[in-house]
Amino acid sequence: MAVSSSPSSSSSSSSSSESSDNAKAWILPGIVAGVAFAAAAGARAYFNGFRKFRSRVVGIIPARFASSRFQGKPLVHILGKPMIQRTWERAKLASTLDHVVVATDDEKIADCCRQFGADVIMTSESCRNGTERCNEALQKLEKKYDVVVNIQGDEPLIEPEIIDGVVKALQAAPDAVFSTAVTSLKPEDANDPNRVKCVVDNHGYAIYFSRGMIPFNKSGKVNPQFPYLLHLGIQSYDAKFLKIYPDLQPTPLQLEEDLEQLKVLENGYRMKVIKVDHEAHGVDTPEDVGKIESLMRERNLS
Repeated sequence: MAVSSSPSSSSSSSSSSESSDNAKAWILPGIVAGVAFAAAAGARAYFNGFRKFRSRVVGIIPARFASSRFQGKPLVHILGKPMIQRTWERAKLASTLDHVVVATDDEKIADCCRQFGADVIMTSESCRNGTERCNEALQKLEKKYDVVVNIQGDEPLIEPEIIDGVVKALQAAPDAVFSTAVTSLKPEDANDPNRVKCVVDNHGYAIYFSRGMIPFNKSGKVNPQFPYLLHLGIQSYDAKFLKIYPDLQPTPLQLEEDLEQLKVLENGYRMKVIKVDHEAHGVDTPEDVGKIESLMRERNLS
């Protein structure tokens, strides 16, 4: 037998339904508000953490006296100042560096640097390259750092903005352990083995470095329309990666090209690359000193 609803039961059912609807009406905005609050709090925590990510930065200028192409290069005078001093002065202008030191195995270089006010870390003669010298210096520093910038001592006209650029690139790429800079390569330098070339992927990560012309087209000639990239010497590393770098075994491509960046890539690590509008003014041979001095005079740099 069917049971009909009495007015009272109908009213009770209606009241219950309204109560349920009211509850849902309150619950949904509450959930949304809670999610929004949690998201906002999470975002704040994320961005606060991001600001602190790899925040402590030291610039290290590795310098050695022995050089197959240019003995005593860091001490050569450029318009009256040792080249290592000019590099140090430019590095001090970078806004991202908390500290700048010179890392050397030579007392003559160390004495020179102390005279113009630089902090010096003495390193061993066994360092095979600038990266290993930076790592040894890092271990000897009293303070702890998250990022180490390897600033080439033979770049007396290095732009502070480039130093800041490679630091910020590494800070913004948690999946990278290394960052560096490239610029446009002049066609006449395409076959110069002292001008290291670089190719990158669509996301700004390094694919390969070479002393030869890359990419190499079927004609075997320089394509004046192709945007070849020249690697600039400046590099920054995640400090934790730098500690394990010397323990990585030399790799075939690294040994063949004599380029330490290839050991990083061959071991599967990622390297962020930034492109800058800057001409390379490195000093590789004694003849380069006159070119640098002429350029400085043109720019009224003392």
